[in-house]
Amino acid sequence: MSSYQPHVIVLVGPTASGKTELAIEIAEYFKTHIHNIDSRQIYKFMDIGTAKPSESQQKKIKHFLIDIEEPNKQINVKKFQEIAQKSIKSEIKHTYLPFLVGGSGLYMNSITKGFFVPDVPPQNNLRSQLEELGQKECWEILKICDPSSTKTINCADQIRTIRALEVFYVTGKPLSTQKVQNPPNWRILELGLDRDNLKERILQRTKNMFLSGIVEETKNLISHYGPDIPMLATIGYGESKDYLNNHLTLDEAIEQTTTKTIQFAKRQKTWFRNKNNPIWLNNKNLLKDAIIKIESFLG
Repeated sequence: MSSYQPHVIVLVGPTASGKTELAIEIAEYFKTHIHNIDSRQIYKFMDIGTAKPSESQQKKIKHFLIDIEEPNKQINVKKFQEIAQKSIKSEIKHTYLPFLVGGSGLYMNSITKGFFVPDVPPQNNLRSQLEELGQKECWEILKICDPSSTKTINCADQIRTIRALEVFYVTGKPLSTQKVQNPPNWRILELGLDRDNLKERILQRTKNMFLSGIVEETKNLISHYGPDIPMLATIGYGESKDYLNNHLTLDEAIEQTTTKTIQFAKRQKTWFRNKNNPIWLNNKNLLKDAIIKIESFLG
């Protein structure tokens, strides 16, 4: 049996830290491709609100795991794990250096650490009932039936709270007891990107999103898929939807999106520090530092 271990590069970091731009520069230097590990960029027609790499960026460097499903058909972590692993193995087979880039810690770790999660399909009727109960009540239920999950799921994270309850009601077992690890046989270098001025970057990016047409994008999603798809409840789209329904002014929508994104980025940084512990890049010269670390890793 061969002892060879493929080398895999990972770049993680909070939203708006500049992962896309840096990743493209790294991929150009090492003549490889990018696997986007992002829980929302996997959906079609959600470009502006997810800060998806632009057409020109995707022409410059081939990106995988983008636009692989319709927004009304949710891909859970288990399904994404299967799709991503197949894509990465194909890269390895063709002797490319797999380069994984993203801010979705759970999705990333399902691949790099081999987390196994129960393959429970969406239970639409149950989800509707739980959504009607409201996040506060769902959180209280989760604390009773799966207290361990409440230590890793934020109390405001409706999607993951409902998913944990869904798994419990379908399998009769807490989600926290069904996760196991089967890490792939790869040598992994995990780099981290963070910024001292992240709040300012988030504010600017949020303004740019609204200037670039996230409201129109939301309008088109509602037109094609209806107003109740779960992806329209995520940051940016939920506020745009409220603006379209005259529940928020444009300034309020921008302000709320910014605040929620800052809170989300804070949770991402906590996740990466506690569950990933990457090698953080030097902000003074990100590309140079990344190249040095990767070349040293590749030997």
